[in-house]
Amino acid sequence: MSTSREVATGRYVALGRLRWLRGVIDQLGLLPVLLIGLLLFFSMASPNFFTRTNLSTILTQALFLIIVSVAQTLVLLTGGFDLSIGSSIALVSIVVGLQLLDHPDAPLTGLVIATVAAIAVATGIGALNGLFVSVFRVPPFIVTLAMMTAVSGLALKVSRGVPVFGLPGYFSSTLYTGKVLGIPVPWLVTVLVLLVMYVLLHWTRFGRYWYAIGSNAEAARLSGIAVRFYLFLAYAIAGVLVGVTGLLLTARVGSGEPTLGASFPLESIAAAVLGGVSIRGGEGNIFGAALGAIFLVMLRNGMDIIGISTYTQMIITGGLLVAAVIIDNWVHRER
Repeated sequence: MSTSREVATGRYVALGRLRWLRGVIDQLGLLPVLLIGLLLFFSMASPNFFTRTNLSTILTQALFLIIVSVAQTLVLLTGGFDLSIGSSIALVSIVVGLQLLDHPDAPLTGLVIATVAAIAVATGIGALNGLFVSVFRVPPFIVTLAMMTAVSGLALKVSRGVPVFGLPGYFSSTLYTGKVLGIPVPWLVTVLVLLVMYVLLHWTRFGRYWYAIGSNAEAARLSGIAVRFYLFLAYAIAGVLVGVTGLLLTARVGSGEPTLGASFPLESIAAAVLGGVSIRGGEGNIFGAALGAIFLVMLRNGMDIIGISTYTQMIITGGLLVAAVIIDNWVHRER
């Protein structure tokens, strides 16, 4: 029979291991373990998974979710989130498609106008979100949910519920299959987004202020930070990134789609939280979110290969988001 001292020692050791595990998860996140486990599982389940072609496909497909997850991360750092990302991408896609149809034989003019229109539309939506959150102090959930509904309806109304077909060939050949110095344009844009956002978050006062606001908005205000302005700015910059994503996605599918990007709000939050971004705000980084995006795309790709239905995949993705939030609460409990 165990003595009370042995029981107490066992509990102490178990508690020490639990704290050690929490520390590892806090520093590295779950992604290293999850990614390795995912690779092993799908590699054993199908010989078609762990191939150079398939892994390249996974990374290419992940590029769009990476940019959106970076945008979501920026908002999460301030203690909010954005549910309107998907509908913003849909509206951008429709607007870009309509603009391109007006310039079928003018590649330079068409690309410039399409790019400006995409960024202007998405930035305007992000700025409206930021305005209501920062100035009128409406909770981000209510604001972005309402914006998601309104913008989705606007995209369907403008397009009359029908995709915009017949886009000029130069659009996709430039922004999706085109290359600059041998680097595919989507890869180049994604790398540039990651680098610029890293510098913005870690080498400028903007990043320090966003982290401070997410950690404690009232303390940030008392420290002299213009909380309302920086909240507004976070949503507006996130809108810029959403506009870039909508432009690239439209080039990928080759048409203006009124339902494009519908799954991105859930997936971007899941990717960010899985990557170590705290849903409470004030903690996380964009590279963790990028890894989270790769993980989700890899998961979806693997499930497709082994024949799991789309509906089951949606259930699994939703379950992952809940699990990520539970783990986030556990890691940051009593901190």
